[in-house]
Amino acid sequence: MRMTSSTIRTRWSPKPDTATPQHRRAVKAAAAVAAGALALSLSACGSSDEGSGGSTGDTDDTSNNVTLPKLDGTSLEVAAVWSGTEQANFKKVLQEFEKRTGAKVTFVPAQDPIINFIGSKVAGGQPPDVVMLPQPGAIKQAVDKGWAKQLGSDAVKELGENYSQGWQDIGKVNGKPYGVYYKAANKSLIWYNNQVFENAGASEPETWPDLLNTAQTVFDSGVTPFSIGGAEGWTLTDWFENVYLSQAGPEKYDQLAKHEIKWTDPSVKDALTTLAQVWGKPDWIAGGANGALQTDFPASVTQVFTGGDQPKAAMVAAGDFAQVNIPSSMKIGTDAKVFPFPAVGDNGPVVSGGDAAVILEDSKGSQALATWLASPDAASIQAKLGGYLSPNKNVPNSDYPNAVQQKIAKALIDAGDDFRFDMSDQAPQAFGGTPGKGEWKILQDFLKNPKDIAGTQAKLEAEAAAAYGN
Repeated sequence: MRMTSSTIRTRWSPKPDTATPQHRRAVKAAAAVAAGALALSLSACGSSDEGSGGSTGDTDDTSNNVTLPKLDGTSLEVAAVWSGTEQANFKKVLQEFEKRTGAKVTFVPAQDPIINFIGSKVAGGQPPDVVMLPQPGAIKQAVDKGWAKQLGSDAVKELGENYSQGWQDIGKVNGKPYGVYYKAANKSLIWYNNQVFENAGASEPETWPDLLNTAQTVFDSGVTPFSIGGAEGWTLTDWFENVYLSQAGPEKYDQLAKHEIKWTDPSVKDALTTLAQVWGKPDWIAGGANGALQTDFPASVTQVFTGGDQPKAAMVAAGDFAQVNIPSSMKIGTDAKVFPFPAVGDNGPVVSGGDAAVILEDSKGSQALATWLASPDAASIQAKLGGYLSPNKNVPNSDYPNAVQQKIAKALIDAGDDFRFDMSDQAPQAFGGTPGKGEWKILQDFLKNPKDIAGTQAKLEAEAAAAYGN
């Protein structure tokens, strides 16, 4: 990101410890990524030889820091919602596990909401051995339904050696270990096409008013400012959460995440009003609202970095994982740059997420796979391929393929556990994680009609009340 040491933003301080144990786990673990990453001059560190975020890294030189059993004749299934390059890169991690153990591992593409996908597999008597769950709420649901199995001693040992306490805790339910957080995400970033910014004379914004000025400058140069992958509702929740956390503050964020305050609260009105300053300008959005709602996340990134100096849009709000969708011809830190999501209030937002491996079929093989995914050896393979961030503190920083990713990764490890986890991921999946329903659908409707703030609040509150039951 562009920030120099003199413009580092203060990380959010944790609220007084009055939350429930479950909530403390949910808010305590993932935005270490964002907390440190927002304070780094990532784009300033770019050079012409930094390379892209594509899957061209060398993964042949893998360390051997974990003991795994021989599993010849064992077949395992791993389910995740990952697709495209992200899926392909994860399969290379599974291939190394196969090489070391003799097991055969099949990747099973899952659909959102993944908890429903798992439920159908369990009902049919064929659950995957391991599933990658993107929400703490989904882990708890899997435990409550009796689907998830506790991690064994070998996996717990790897977690203890390789993860901070916060990352260990967020994988627990009722104090017992169920999840290995294999992948982390910094969701408080905006990626941009550097050539477009240079041509327009635009600068990286630090505040929300700065962002609006930058967008107008880019628009005046003849390029649409924003790309939004509105076909996937979670991208819109990320926009909302960044605005809300920065504007309303961490305590309000925690309260809304638990539905202790209603979505009709004035703080939600303020956040939606702020969002409408961008979403309410169709000329600022590639394809307008209708076009955005037909654009999936990978395309929302790719269209910023294709088309030469006349791409479909100049910038896209997207997590660090967007790097896998940036064409290899665009060098990270030079052609494709990134800045922190601008501060709406006194501090920049610190929102993060993650994906945890959870065992559904307890066996020697599935426990070994969870142990493998908790090891630095597994994470190092995917780190070298780009577009990936590990909370594993023993992954060598040099394994990340460019200086931008190295700084984000170092921030994740160095910043501690002071952060806020993605709000929609903490919510019941019916509200915060189901395509075409709940928060995802309501924010898609709001993107189409950002004038209807009161109506949007009312719909959000009705759906939240039903999902939370409070």
